[in-house]
Amino acid sequence: MKRPKSLAMLVMSVAAASLALAGCSATTSSSGSGSTAEAGTSVAGAPSWCGPKKISLGLLDGFGGNSWRLVTTAAGADEAKLCPSVTSYEYADGQGDTQKAISDIQGMVAKGVNALVVFPDAGQAMLPALRSAYKAGVVTVPYRVDPGGKDGVDYDAWIGADFVTDGKNWGNWLKTNLPDGGNILFISGPKGNSQAVDELKGMKTVITDSKYVFIGETPEVTNWDPALTQQVLTADIAKYPKIDAIVSDFGPSLVGALPAFAKSGRSVPAIVTSDGNSLGCFYTDNSAANPDFKLMTVATGNDNVRLAVDYAVAKATGGVLPTDTVFKAPAFEDSVSGKPSAVQCKKDLPGDIYLSAKMSPADQAALLKK
Repeated sequence: MKRPKSLAMLVMSVAAASLALAGCSATTSSSGSGSTAEAGTSVAGAPSWCGPKKISLGLLDGFGGNSWRLVTTAAGADEAKLCPSVTSYEYADGQGDTQKAISDIQGMVAKGVNALVVFPDAGQAMLPALRSAYKAGVVTVPYRVDPGGKDGVDYDAWIGADFVTDGKNWGNWLKTNLPDGGNILFISGPKGNSQAVDELKGMKTVITDSKYVFIGETPEVTNWDPALTQQVLTADIAKYPKIDAIVSDFGPSLVGALPAFAKSGRSVPAIVTSDGNSLGCFYTDNSAANPDFKLMTVATGNDNVRLAVDYAVAKATGGVLPTDTVFKAPAFEDSVSGKPSAVQCKKDLPGDIYLSAKMSPADQAALLKK
C-alpha cells in the first residue's frame, strides 16, 4: 500500500490550502452563554446550514496519522469551503497524545476560533477540554467517538455514527456465513473508545450462541494505526492457532499483516470490517488461494466529518441546523452475496483511498500525491 512520505506535513498543507480566505473574523460566537448567531438564515447560493455570520473554524484530530484521517480532513475542509461565511480554517493533529489533543483545543480557544469540530479519540479524557471550550463561548462539536457528557451542557452536539447497527450487520453476516460458530478476533482503536463499545454491543445482540467465542482482548487495541495493527495481528496469528473471523473497524490497516496467515500455513479467515481500496485489492489478488477468505464491509465513514462541519457552521453562523445528528454508514461490499456490491478494487489508484467516500477516487488519489 503506497503511503505519503510525511502524512503530518500533508495534513497541514491540506488545512492551509483548503480555503480561499477572505481574512479571519474577529467576531465571537458564544454557545455556552447562549449568544450564538440567530439560527435559520442562509447565505444565498450556499447550503442551508451556511448562515451569514463570519466565523473561523477549527478541525482537530486526536490522531491524524493514517490515510483515513487524511481523506477525512480533506473532506471536512471541502465541506467548510461550501460556506463563504467560514473565513478562516485551521487544523490540529493530536498525534495520539491525549495531552497534546487537549492543548490543541485550548490553543484554538485562546486564538479566538469561533467553532471547533473535534475527533475526540481519547474518549472521556477529552470531556473537560470540550466543556471548557463550550463554556468559553466556542461552538463545540465532537464527532464519531463519544466523549461522554451531554448536548447543550458539555458541548453543542455530539455528531455520532450508528456503530451499533454496524455491529449488528457484522454479527448477522457472521451468523449466516459461519453457521457452525468459531473464534472471533475483534480489533479496534484506542482502549475504551466508544466506537468499539457500540460495535461490540451491536454484535452481541445478535451473536448470542456460545459456539461463537471472542478471543484475545476485546477489542485488541491498535489506535487505528496500520503499523501497530500489523504488530498486534501478527502476534495474534502466532498466539491463536484457530481464528475463524476477524472484525475490524479500520479494514485497510489489516492488509500488512494478513500475509502472516500464509506464512503459518493457514488461510486468511472471514473478515468483516470497513472498506478501503487496499483491502479490496488484497481480496481480489488473494481470495483464490485462501478458501476461508470471505469479506464484508461497511462504508468507512469519512463523511461523518461533513455532518459535523455542517452542524458546527450552522450553529456558529446562524444557518439552518441539520435535522440529523447521527451519521449512518451503509453496508458496502459482500464477497458472498454481491449485495449491495461485490468487492471493489481500483488497481490503477493508490491503496489508501476509500471507494465509499463522497470524495471521488481520483480526487483522493491526487490528494495523496501532494
